[in-house]
Amino acid sequence: MNERRGLVVVVEDESSIADIARLYLVDAGFGVHVSRDGRSGLADIRRLRPVAAVVDIGLPQLDGLDLVQHLRAEQNWTPVLFATARDSEVDRVLGLELGADDYLTKPFSPRELVARVRALVRRAQRPAVAGPVRVGHLTLDSARRAVTVGGRPVTLTATEFDLLAHLVGSPGQVFSRAQLLAAVWAMADVSGSRTVDVHIAQVRAKLGHPDPIRTVRGIGYALDVS
Repeated sequence: MNERRGLVVVVEDESSIADIARLYLVDAGFGVHVSRDGRSGLADIRRLRPVAAVVDIGLPQLDGLDLVQHLRAEQNWTPVLFATARDSEVDRVLGLELGADDYLTKPFSPRELVARVRALVRRAQRPAVAGPVRVGHLTLDSARRAVTVGGRPVTLTATEFDLLAHLVGSPGQVFSRAQLLAAVWAMADVSGSRTVDVHIAQVRAKLGHPDPIRTVRGIGYALDVS
């Protein structure tokens, strides 16, 4: 079974291209969410915070160039790979100048698409923290995949650890259930939000009191830094 590599949003209005991109990316271990037009693609990237986005330039409602301009103006640096039928040097330069990270011309090899996405994700990932991270009484060591609370070892499943590590990585930041599904499970299906609640409850039960995870009503969860 492939290791989960994170969620990729594919913004593509041509079903055949979207389907083949989904097939190969899923086979490579990515979760995939497909958006069929520029406006919904922009909203989905904002909402899901994927590890990367594959964006067609010629989209209905909002073209890919404008979509990326909106993201970068908001200081959203999601890695973006443009996939487009336009192949002139002017278009390539314009796309990169507007904030895209890479450019792939149709028709393209699905394997090259996967390779380019993998490269984008590798470049965007922050280097692992050298030592354990401490927040209050909680200590999380990513290298050893170990957690202690007040010196007491806590045994977590792989998914529970990944969920807690995501919260610990940005203490105080509020993550919606959709964002946690995308980051930890590589899922974009909002029907899976109950999965997040169940795992949060399991982590809380194992960590004990004081509870370091704060529920933000109507939104999601954050690691309490107080």
